[in-house]
Amino acid sequence: MSTVIALETSDVRFPTSSQLDGSDAMNLDPDYSAAYVRVVTDADDGVEGHGFVFTIGRGNDVQVAAIRALEHHVVGKNAEELLADMGATWRSFVWDSQLRWLGPEKGVMHMAIGAVVNALWDLKAKRAGMPLWQLLARMSPEEIVALIDFRYLTDALTPEDALQILRDAEPGRAEREAQLLAGGYPAYTTTPGWLGYSDEKLVRLAKEAVADGFSMIKLKVGGDLEDDIRRMRLAREAVGPDILIGTDANQRWGVDEAIAWMKQLEPFGVAWIEEPTSPDDILAHAAIARGVAPIPVATGEHVQNRIVFKQMLQAGSMSVLQIDATRVAGVNENIAILLLAAKFGVPVCPHAGGVGLCEAVQHLSMFDFIAVSGTTEGRRIEFVDHLHEHFVTPTDVREGAYWPPATPGAGTEMLAASRSEFEYTETQAAERLHV
Repeated sequence: MSTVIALETSDVRFPTSSQLDGSDAMNLDPDYSAAYVRVVTDADDGVEGHGFVFTIGRGNDVQVAAIRALEHHVVGKNAEELLADMGATWRSFVWDSQLRWLGPEKGVMHMAIGAVVNALWDLKAKRAGMPLWQLLARMSPEEIVALIDFRYLTDALTPEDALQILRDAEPGRAEREAQLLAGGYPAYTTTPGWLGYSDEKLVRLAKEAVADGFSMIKLKVGGDLEDDIRRMRLAREAVGPDILIGTDANQRWGVDEAIAWMKQLEPFGVAWIEEPTSPDDILAHAAIARGVAPIPVATGEHVQNRIVFKQMLQAGSMSVLQIDATRVAGVNENIAILLLAAKFGVPVCPHAGGVGLCEAVQHLSMFDFIAVSGTTEGRRIEFVDHLHEHFVTPTDVREGAYWPPATPGAGTEMLAASRSEFEYTETQAAERLHV
């Protein structure tokens, strides 16, 4: 038996704004950051669970404080009991009646729960000696269903529905795992498309992406229409007619503006328009989807919980669902969202721009392929070539695909040296106030 003896946190920030990496129409100068957590036990093996919430700078300290508020849920608890029933463990966090008042089930506290839940999954996978994708994909349908809180979902997805989806996919699991190991999981890249990049840099990186085997790139849009038309033309000329080009407005527009803007970009061939408007506006997304058709609407990286995803699917607000590894309350809730997508027949293309998101979310897509949807058709994981060198198990992306990690864990462990070097201190905060 082992006991959780510490929930350790740190505020880690990388100065990506200096090169305008990550820049878009709404986030002009992001510093990719992680509100980081370690679950430490007294076990002799020294194995820890690691997780984080992705932010883009200011406010990362608020997210760290929210994680610390969860300490009483894990410190002093029997680690084996926490890990044995991750469904019950998830509910113990989310159903905390006092913390729940801060949401409920959304915002900073919900994301903090996700960080701790993901850290526990990292610990569970490490103890099992398997990467998370494989651990999840080898669970029985009944074990997977037990992870999910179906409250608020049963008008769209019942436990019986979920069980049937998982049982239908069960016979081909071994074959799909072998296929994944042999050929990887399709990827697309946003690396060429940051809004702050020069035209020359866009063209160079777009050509490099094609040479590296990517069949899709993505461009940020929404700053200036004439700039977007020029950049789309340059990108199309650089990659040729057969490469898909997605666009991402990062919540920039209202309904009418989104429809009018995308009509101007449609002639260049648009794979999708991502986050055209507020992530909370279900009906606006549905109206935009009707107005820009046949261009698909993709969204999800800022959708705050499984309930909003459910409603967006019910309303026809999205043609592509984009889960995020750290926006909702961790692995459990993302599994519920994957099952919702399967029920509605909507492909999942995860968001993975940001520090550690590629490392984390690949496990969910690989699990989805093996145990839920059973397909990679119309599906790709986003890839951004930033900051992977700071992780114990960095992504292996080549030939336009994610190659499945073999290292035990959830991929969420950052190197201790990187955490130390880029930890944001009170001294740095004070210096910035005087700049």
